[in-house]
Amino acid sequence: MVKEQGIGTSHAKIILMGEHSVVYGQPAIALPLPSVKLTVTLTPADQGQTVTSRYFTGDWHDLPPVMAGVGKLIATLLTRFNGQDDHWELTIDSQLPAERGMGSSAATAVAIVRAFFDYYEQPLSRDTLLALADVEEQITHRSPSGLDAATVSAKTPLYYVKGQAGTPIPMNLQATMVIADTGVKGATKEAIMAVQDLLRDDHDRAQGHIEHLGKLVNVSRQLLAAGEVFKLGTALNAAQQDLAALMVSDDQLDHLIDVAIHNGALGAKLTGGGRGGCMFAITRTALGARKLAGILKDNGARQTWIQPLDTTRGDN
Repeated sequence: MVKEQGIGTSHAKIILMGEHSVVYGQPAIALPLPSVKLTVTLTPADQGQTVTSRYFTGDWHDLPPVMAGVGKLIATLLTRFNGQDDHWELTIDSQLPAERGMGSSAATAVAIVRAFFDYYEQPLSRDTLLALADVEEQITHRSPSGLDAATVSAKTPLYYVKGQAGTPIPMNLQATMVIADTGVKGATKEAIMAVQDLLRDDHDRAQGHIEHLGKLVNVSRQLLAAGEVFKLGTALNAAQQDLAALMVSDDQLDHLIDVAIHNGALGAKLTGGGRGGCMFAITRTALGARKLAGILKDNGARQTWIQPLDTTRGDN
């Protein structure tokens, strides 16, 4: 039994703090960005099984290598629902930029899983959702922490340790976040290798930065709940210094971060894998965020997003 249309949704995420160090057992904090949406629709067709997206349109068996994870996920879902002979069209409508550290691949996976379960009218637990999303992420990101999938499917900020379920955490900030895309695709694999190389060549120094990032995450968790926005800004700046020392920042990220700090941001840092991708800054007011977004664009940012942080989000 299938519905006339199956719908699955998700959204972007941003890592507030804990990039790279989360891989080595340190905690991280990630925020969902509900204003940056992704929707997957699954509808019956007269023939075939096709995917329509901004990168590819055609039979899902012909998906390009960059979408190999999506192909593996679709195959897994078809087997689960015994739907190999069903005819359908799957449409992916995404506002998320790819390879910018905002969780595009995980958001796609989460929405596809939700769409299939909706289409076949089956209940979906969170554990099953994350396990199936990991089928795609294992191919796209090799050894994912699980943080992306957990956050793009959540409504609350998450405190996360690799191998454990994300813990929703309270946030009581009177502040606004500005996210800016450098226009350069993030090079996560290269950044991961840079950290590995540093751990091999100068282990104590690299380990010190990794452990300091973990301490900053735990401090920031308390600052989020207490609404200590100025202290949070200081912590974000300190985290950026650690990430730069771990060799995962780059010139364009550093440039936009400097521009933000010199134009009223309380704190700014890269987000995601680094070596390109996005940075973000926090401001005290929404007006300040809008002004800063314009300044960042004038200084080379390809695209910007504004996310209020002053709303208490509900549970998952």
